[in-house]
Amino acid sequence: MAQLIEAEELLGGGADPGPVVFDCRFSLAEPERGRTLYLHGHIPGAHFLDLNRDLAGPEGVHGGRHPLPAADRFAMMLAEYGVARDTPVIAYDDSRLAGSTRLWWLMRSMGYRPPRLLNGGYQAWLRAGGEPELTVPAVRERAAMIRGEFSGHCDIDGVRAALAQGALLIDSREERRYQGLEEPIDPVAGHIPGAINRPWQGVTSEDGRVVVIEALRAHWGEALDADQLVVYCGSGVTACVNLFSLALLGREDASLYAGSWSDWCSHL
Repeated sequence: MAQLIEAEELLGGGADPGPVVFDCRFSLAEPERGRTLYLHGHIPGAHFLDLNRDLAGPEGVHGGRHPLPAADRFAMMLAEYGVARDTPVIAYDDSRLAGSTRLWWLMRSMGYRPPRLLNGGYQAWLRAGGEPELTVPAVRERAAMIRGEFSGHCDIDGVRAALAQGALLIDSREERRYQGLEEPIDPVAGHIPGAINRPWQGVTSEDGRVVVIEALRAHWGEALDADQLVVYCGSGVTACVNLFSLALLGREDASLYAGSWSDWCSHL
């Protein structure tokens, strides 16, 4: 799984020379928790990316709770950290890849070299003997900003069109939210008609490590054979974990419903 990096490899300097490292820890319930955790200790040299400010755009009436950021603003942010199109990047979080896959999807979608994700996240790095750094590192020399747009995503009209064409729609949320038995975040419970459920947590074990390939295939089952896949979650964040797992299995053609259930609700 070349898109992953083990903590021991990172500690041993086996990563690509001079990678830019991003800390993508976050909490939906406590928006400032990720930055607080970062300031209390992070992988040496890592820069913090905030889910709401760096990996999403401002919330509106429609578009969901975490709309895609403006492409130029996202590219400018990466350039300020020294990231060009082919710069090696490593990303990590402590939420079973939820934060780091969001960055992975955004970068891949715009044509950047996709980041490698730390298997097991920050806790794996600590268990491997990593010594946290408290200081915020200096930013390397600014890179040239690339121009582009995000690809591989759709809005609500695109979802409806895809369903009409026979696409398989994947709901990545927990089973109880999919079934409409509970809804702790959005104003409406349930799921998009026709969607099947593949909870994003099935991609990793409880310690945040990606399960073996055989288990990933079992997670997806016959859905892997669908001609067209569209994946969503609550707001377009944890769906990226499922999209990452699909890429590991060779299905890099799956689309993200960027606004996800929170956008769908806004149209009801």
